[in-house]
Amino acid sequence: MTTLDIHGILEYLPHRFPFLMVDRVLDYTADQDLTAIKNVTFNEPFFTGHFPYRPVMPGVLILEAMVQASALLASLGLGVRASEKRIYYFVGVDKARFKRPVEPGDQLVMHVVQKRKLKGIWKCGAVAKVDGEIVCQAEFLFTHRDVDD
Repeated sequence: MTTLDIHGILEYLPHRFPFLMVDRVLDYTADQDLTAIKNVTFNEPFFTGHFPYRPVMPGVLILEAMVQASALLASLGLGVRASEKRIYYFVGVDKARFKRPVEPGDQLVMHVVQKRKLKGIWKCGAVAKVDGEIVCQAEFLFTHRDVDD
C-alpha cells in the first residue's frame, strides 16, 4: 500500500492533536519520497491569534508540517511504528523560502524527497504547494532517539 489515511499516519508518527500536521499520505516510496496533505481549517488553534482579522498559517507551522511528512517517510522506510519511546527531533533547516500565505480553506500538498541518510540523521528536501502554486520550500535535517521513562 502506498497511501495512508489518518489511522495509518497515527501508527507511524508520535504527534497528536493539536500538533499533528499531516492528514493523509497520497503516495510514497520508502526511502525515496512521499506526498502528503494538510487540510488547513479555520478552527485550527493558532488562527485565533495569527491574525484574527486575516488568518494566516504561521510559517514555522508550515515547516513543521513538512518536517512531519519527512519524519513519516523515515519511519515508513525503517518500518518502525510510533511509540512513546521513539521521538523524532528536528535538527536543522536550510534554504527555507516562503512564496505566499496559507489561509483557512487551503489544502497544503507537501512533497518530500529523501536526499541522504547517514548515521541516524536524515536530510530531506521538501516543497509545499496550494492549488499547484509553491508556498514554501526547504531542506531539513532530523533524527530520532529512543527515550527511557
